Amino acid sequence: MAGSCLITEAERVGLRAAAEAFVDRRYQPDGTLVPRSQAGALITDAAEAVAQARRIVHAQSATASDGQAIALQAETLCLHGDGPQALALAQALRQALEADGVRIAAP
Repeated sequence: MAGSCLITEAERVGLRAAAEAFVDRRYQPDGTLVPRSQAGALITDAAEAVAQARRIVHAQSATASDGQAIALQAETLCLHGDGPQALALAQALRQALEADGVRIAAP
């Protein structure tokens, strides 16, 4: 996860790590994810998830649950596939990012 100690430690020992950010999860002000046990932890609206992905990609930030911007330096985006809207969300996300000129590729 972007900003985690795993990224720092991987780099410290010379491993290449790809920092990951989440387009369909809300963040807390400290950069951690809002626990799924809390209401509103998941972003189910495609337009909102696409907006979050665009913020992560273009501004290297996300909006935390309290409304403040938090820095997120990510190289990969995660979209959870366990919701009924996963396919439509993935399609909308890909279409929006490609329209922005973002190259979609494996790390």
